Amino acid sequence: MYNSTLETDGISSLGLSQNNMSCIKSDGFKYTMYTSVFSLVFIVGLLFNMVAVYIFACTLKLRNETTTYMMNLVVSDLLFVLTLPFRIFYFINRDWPFGRVLCQLSVSLFYTNMYGSILFLTCISVDRFLAIVYPFRSQALRTKRNAKLACCAVWVLVLSGSLPTGFLLDTTSLRNENSNSSVNYCFENFSNKQWQSSLSKVVVFIETVGFLIPLLLNVFCSVSVLQTLRQPQAISRGGQLNKTKILRMIVVHLLIFCFCFIPYNVNLVFYALVRTKLLKGCIVESVVRTIYPITLCIAVTNCCFDPVIYYFTSETIQNSIKRKSMAVRNNRMSVGLQTDTSECCRVKGNSTVTVTLTRFPFNWRKIYANIRNICTFSHQWCVSTK
Repeated sequence: MYNSTLETDGISSLGLSQNNMSCIKSDGFKYTMYTSVFSLVFIVGLLFNMVAVYIFACTLKLRNETTTYMMNLVVSDLLFVLTLPFRIFYFINRDWPFGRVLCQLSVSLFYTNMYGSILFLTCISVDRFLAIVYPFRSQALRTKRNAKLACCAVWVLVLSGSLPTGFLLDTTSLRNENSNSSVNYCFENFSNKQWQSSLSKVVVFIETVGFLIPLLLNVFCSVSVLQTLRQPQAISRGGQLNKTKILRMIVVHLLIFCFCFIPYNVNLVFYALVRTKLLKGCIVESVVRTIYPITLCIAVTNCCFDPVIYYFTSETIQNSIKRKSMAVRNNRMSVGLQTDTSECCRVKGNSTVTVTLTRFPFNWRKIYANIRNICTFSHQWCVSTK
């Protein structure tokens, strides 16, 4: 069967079996795994990121450098999430009917999202490092204009790596002997020539610029912030640091970064070593092929975890959500208030004096009694002056 010897997705699926025909492995489990995980990521990721778009566009009044990076991160996540239905369709049918360009674009957006997320999270980490370790000297550097320039640089860097990666790869076809029909592949079954000519260089570039350097920067910034927090005289622009809140930010940031990105990128390095014959053997190949689908599924979950970083990293977003929650509660209380209108006295023919009685959720009986007294007094005054 043609399904048993093919690896999936972009660079990591460059046809190990074509070089090592003796190492035949069955990895058909990956199709079910991809379909299930990608479907869940599509639903949750689309929902969470649409909520994030609503918060950034409609409810967030104050915007700073951190929210600038987060808004770009939302765009990156949404672009990838919107391609997931095509991947899900492919993994269910194991045939790509959407053409060459859409296959290449889907691969490009996968790497755009992964390494764009890594770099934008690194920008957030560096911004927090400057704000806490150098709160006064960094004020001229930490501006919204510079944040926008940094985001533009990230997009240029990411697209310069992801677009060539996607468009160097091409769809391949394989004739199914059972049905005598041709099957079009995407994300898998790439030729040895593609790997040897250009893809190994792309792996070195994206692993160095897109993963290794950002990882070192995140670790350095987090350690420096923790060392600063240990100092009793530590201050920030807003006054005394809330050490517990900042520690929570750092922990959440590092956990999501390490959980989503380290497994996939480490596995990609080992795959490159296998593919370039620096590591040999069917056991190594089997381990790489088995681990890859799991690490890929973990990597794509960053679309769901990024909104968690938005909440824990930005106090502005937390305050916006709290204000929205308070407004909803106040609206529910106002809806519960009911009004009754009663006629308390009649004077001079058809003219009437009415009093509106509002029943509040507290002390309404006392208020009602006071209004009755007012109506009785008004009626007596009306009779006396007739």
